[in-house]
Amino acid sequence: MADKKRIDEPTGTETVGHEWDGIEELDTPMPRWWLWTLYATIIWGIGYTVLYPAWPGITGYTKGVLGWSSEQEFRDEIAAATERRAPVLRALASTPIERLPDDSELLQFAIAGGESAFKQYCVQCHGSGAAGFTGYPNLNDDEWLWGGDIKAIEFTIVHGIRNPDHDDTRYSQMPAFGRDGIFSPEEVTDVSNYVRVISGQEEKSESAARGAALFAQQCVACHGADGQGDREQGAPNLTDAIWLYGGDAESIRNTVHNSRSGVMPRFGERLDPVTIKMLAAYVHSLGGGENYVEVAADPEVEVDERP
Repeated sequence: MADKKRIDEPTGTETVGHEWDGIEELDTPMPRWWLWTLYATIIWGIGYTVLYPAWPGITGYTKGVLGWSSEQEFRDEIAAATERRAPVLRALASTPIERLPDDSELLQFAIAGGESAFKQYCVQCHGSGAAGFTGYPNLNDDEWLWGGDIKAIEFTIVHGIRNPDHDDTRYSQMPAFGRDGIFSPEEVTDVSNYVRVISGQEEKSESAARGAALFAQQCVACHGADGQGDREQGAPNLTDAIWLYGGDAESIRNTVHNSRSGVMPRFGERLDPVTIKMLAAYVHSLGGGENYVEVAADPEVEVDERP
């Protein structure tokens, strides 16, 4: 091969000895700038492996003379962020939740923190937009069981819904009228038809009229004579268009027959009080939050605590 090399006359460059169909390959040297860049990267790489963690070993890795690590940097950033937030967190901890709306800056901080916590702990059931799913309530509307003011929301988050091992949990129990034999199948249908009538989904009928009598006997204690519910008992309003388990005929019939008893975990033992306070502030801010009303010393006087 060496004896085939020659100097290419037009370019003055030596060939490498390769030739194919009259075409020869020139041994053109690399540009100087490219070579110096290559040497610089080699020097940089050697310096990096000396200064920073680089080479793996059997039981560990080289630490580098600077002693830097991404894990420690992350811990330092978290510590710095915690220190910056500490005064605001202390203010949140010392502020009764019903007084939180009085401080707009503190409230905005709480809402932002609550949104982050909501994405971590609540979206699995209520959805990323808090619109809920079948069996999981929409937190954007103004239909609330057990109260929708900021203090009531905090209580619900702390104590949960239907936690049988917890005395302070929110609790309501609807009988399974069909499954437990309280109503016959025909009576379940009659009551379901009556509920469809008072919710504006069906016209009056003989079946609904029979259902009205059964409703008056068995259902008014919780849902009220007009079917508008009782939030203190966790009994929903049956006259509007908001349905937790569906408002079609089959869904209502299934509810009357089998009952419903959804469960929400209590977070009082899982989250710290400040995080729960921020969650309550965020949920309250979604659009359906109600004013907090405190009863004054005179029981006849109500004081709206929210501006």
